[in-house]
Amino acid sequence: MTQAEIAYEHFTHRLAVETDADDVGSALQDGTADFVLIDARSPAAYAAAHLPGAVNYPHRGLTSEALEALPDGPIVVYCWGPGCNAATKAGAKLAALGREAKEMIGGFEYYVREGYPVEGEQAARFARDESGLVTLPSDARVGR
Repeated sequence: MTQAEIAYEHFTHRLAVETDADDVGSALQDGTADFVLIDARSPAAYAAAHLPGAVNYPHRGLTSEALEALPDGPIVVYCWGPGCNAATKAGAKLAALGREAKEMIGGFEYYVREGYPVEGEQAARFARDESGLVTLPSDARVGR
């Protein structure tokens, strides 16, 4: 197998199990979201702020009984950000339970940095990141 073939397999595999904050945010905003969102953080973190429409299932609480309340179809899981692996653990449990799951890389942190709205008791605390580290100014976002 060539290096290019190895790379292709690697990247297509990642795309099968990962999505990013901008893809999730765009789908939520334009109404094309065909997935259930699971917030794998603690109930307190979820209550403070979460993605619109997300349900809270900390990864330790994901059981086949808990999933019976969710509609069929793909599930996107997220946690705080790159330093948190609760979404990875939740994704593994979901897959073990027979559900199609993707992890939203970057998590809640990068979703907020991209400028997408959140819901919750402290939602107003989370404003778009204007540092330029995550996203370009809106007038420079060509090709997105």
